[in-house]
Amino acid sequence: MSRPPEKSDSAEPLPAHFVTTRWTVVMAARDKASPESEDALQTLCKAYWPPLYSFVRRLGNAPHDAQDLTQEFFARLLHKDWLVAVERERGRFRTFLIMAVKRFLANEWDKHRTARRGGGQACVPLDTQFAEECYLADARPSLSADHLYERQWALTLLDQAMTRLRAEYESDGRAGDFERLKTYLTAGRGEIPYDQIARDLGASEGAARVAVHRLRKRFREVFRAAVADTVSSAEDVDEEMHYVVEVLGRV
Repeated sequence: MSRPPEKSDSAEPLPAHFVTTRWTVVMAARDKASPESEDALQTLCKAYWPPLYSFVRRLGNAPHDAQDLTQEFFARLLHKDWLVAVERERGRFRTFLIMAVKRFLANEWDKHRTARRGGGQACVPLDTQFAEECYLADARPSLSADHLYERQWALTLLDQAMTRLRAEYESDGRAGDFERLKTYLTAGRGEIPYDQIARDLGASEGAARVAVHRLRKRFREVFRAAVADTVSSAEDVDEEMHYVVEVLGRV
């Protein structure tokens, strides 16, 4: 998509289940061996590892080396007490992840270069081809490793929201409507051709306006929920939302 999702006029209410989002569970159980916490962390790692792979890749590592380093990092993350160092005021999974990998690379790089020749531990299934495709699609020389990480993080959240929204429309038997309308999720209000949409949907222009409005509204809600799942408190969601939208809007 060429433009980030538009900001809503007012903040959407956070889902009631916010207190049990994955990162909140991990934060709450970081000082003890909690199966629930480990499951939540594994799910987060599996969902958000491509931005981290892009970061490691941009540091000059070949694809195979970047895959090995990223896999080893997650093995250490899941089986050592690194979560004890998480501070409440920095309770964003995005921030925790990049700080942890930088520490890993600084302290363990030489040791790992030797150890990994014997084979790494496959603790989290990683779609390495997908991550490499994401990296190559956004591997502009002007992007620093940190900037690339932030951009891939934001794009991952956006993709999650789109996937969930598409699934909702498919479950309601409206997959065709979603495919016709998704283009207008990021369009400016004056750029939406409601007359053309009405013809495509076989509906009135008024019905087309309602359909687009509902899709955009639901997208904001789903996107907000995806962001909320990566922070540790409801108070952090608006700030993180603004940050992600700002990153998506960078050229």
